[in-house]
Amino acid sequence: MTNTETLYQEAVELLQQLIRTQSFSKEEDQTALILQDFLSRHRVPTHRKLNNLWAYNKHFDPSKPTILLNSHHDTVKPNSGYTRDPFDAAIVDGKLYGLGSNDAGGCLVSLISVFLHFYDRTDLKYNFCLATTAEEEISGRNGLELVIPDLGKLEFAIVGEPTLMQLAIAERGLMVLDCTAHGKAGHAAREEGENAIYKALADIEWFRNYRFANESELFGPIKMSVTIINAGSQHNVVPAACTFTVDVRVTDAYRNEEVLNIIKEQVSCDVVPRSIRLKPSSIDKNHPIVQAGIAMGRETYGSPTTSDQSLLDIPSLKMGPGDSARSHTADEFIYLDEIREGIALYIKMLESIN
Repeated sequence: MTNTETLYQEAVELLQQLIRTQSFSKEEDQTALILQDFLSRHRVPTHRKLNNLWAYNKHFDPSKPTILLNSHHDTVKPNSGYTRDPFDAAIVDGKLYGLGSNDAGGCLVSLISVFLHFYDRTDLKYNFCLATTAEEEISGRNGLELVIPDLGKLEFAIVGEPTLMQLAIAERGLMVLDCTAHGKAGHAAREEGENAIYKALADIEWFRNYRFANESELFGPIKMSVTIINAGSQHNVVPAACTFTVDVRVTDAYRNEEVLNIIKEQVSCDVVPRSIRLKPSSIDKNHPIVQAGIAMGRETYGSPTTSDQSLLDIPSLKMGPGDSARSHTADEFIYLDEIREGIALYIKMLESIN
């Protein structure tokens, strides 16, 4: 067990090294090497698949439940509003600047520190699995989803995303639906054809007004928004098809498959989901890890943003240092004190259940 001040200093240095190394989604091979080398220097054996790394506590006991500690090391590309070098990793007035510093580098290095804190312990009630994963920013298939089958049985997860160290106990899922209303082409000047736009309008009105029977305690109703529509080729031809796209934000009151089936039963258009992978997720407010956080003055809430939590089929808590409002902004930064506090709070919460 390493003292927390040493863990904090090493975490900041590791984060600076990660910031200085470009790691756009699908291009995280160099940051994976940095993380592998860091853990190796701490004598932690690692497993790697593509740009994903995972490791277990030294005295792993298969008879005990396992906690997953997960965060990602990929970043978005810097936007045009940056006034600083996004890869500089400068520390100014207690802030560490740089691309990925807040989302989710601070969370990542804090969870690595927590893993190292517990790594050598022989008296734990839980095992720990640390997973540092890729492609989170694009919901890619070669990130956490790729390695979940390799991680073994997991009891619950802490997913590191910037939440100001508050407790995101639920997260909306996401489905994008491509819909097609079918009509029959004809001349607009004569009583010919069947206008697909008019058929689509009835379904669009349904998406606008329908309320699902079950509502989430945290999020309220499921939100469906028609965001794109296309039809027609010229002014005098009744269109035979009208396509439109629906953004569906699913709550923890339903599974994605249930919502999709209800929609298909209610509308006349063809409905094709681009994916049903990004599931709503939650953890019971009475779960020991949540209660540990509440006992330390942390607040619970439902997160409107989507993360790798959506790929897990186990209870999961989203929590981490940094502020979601800073994610993907120009001149992204994290306060050093947020990293220090993050490590201490994670450890205190996990100590209380161990």
